[in-house]
Order: sequence, then C-alpha cells, then structure tokens
Amino acid sequence: MKLHDLKPNAGKQKSRTRVGRGISAGKGKTAGRGQKGQGARAGGGMGLYHQGGNLPFFRRLPFKRGFNPPNRVVYNEINLDQLEAFAADSEVSPETLDEARLLRDIKKPVVVLGRGEIKAALKLRVHRVSKGAREKIEAAGGSVELIK
Repeated sequence: MKLHDLKPNAGKQKSRTRVGRGISAGKGKTAGRGQKGQGARAGGGMGLYHQGGNLPFFRRLPFKRGFNPPNRVVYNEINLDQLEAFAADSEVSPETLDEARLLRDIKKPVVVLGRGEIKAALKLRVHRVSKGAREKIEAAGGSVELIK
C-alpha cells in the first residue's frame, strides 16, 4: 500500500451543503439563515466573546494585570529545620538535598532560609542563603559556599 492508495472509509466524508441553490434543494431562498435580523445579513453576527450586553467574561476576570518579569528566578526553598536529617560535618548540596527528597525540582536553584535552628556543623553548597540562615549556620560551626 502506498500513500496514494489511502482513502477514507466509505460514508466518512460528506459533501458540504450547497445553500441558496433553489427551493428544490431544500436550502433555497433564505438558505438556512431564517428571516431578517442580524444573523441573516452578510457579515452579520457577533464576535466570539459577545454575551448579549453583559460585560464579556474575559473582561470580568481580574488576572493579567501589572508587570510579570519574564526572567524571574524561582528557587527551591529549604529551611534550617529541614536540614536536621543531615549528620554533622556532612556536605549539603543540591544533589544530596535531592537524594533526601527535599527538592521540588532539581533544575531550579536552591535557597536556604532561616526558619528553625541548626545544631550540627554542615558544609552547605547552595545558590543563595538568607542573612539570618548564614548567621545560624556559622554560629553552629558550619560553612556556606555559594554556587554560581
């Protein structure tokens, strides 16, 4: 079988109705448009979103306002209380956080935030650290290295 041998099943394709071709055709005179009115006129009819005088749906909704930055960076947020599972002197990086199932998306950068306390001295390698989190980590004897 070749491409030129292909054809649709019998009865699948129906020829379009030719309107305005006399009364015997069954779609003559008004050609299925009824009598008078906006729908009977050439070019008549309303736009896709017209709702008969109501404020259109897409104008009622409050979204799409203001400025949405196109290059916004969305981070994986990790808090200090989530790092309790790591042993002292262990290295915490995006890979180890992903193994511990603490990241939503490995492709996104990691930020460490300061909620909770930390007792173990950890070596963190992350993309960003909040000021309070850095102070708590260094107070516990840990270190922070930023990844570019």
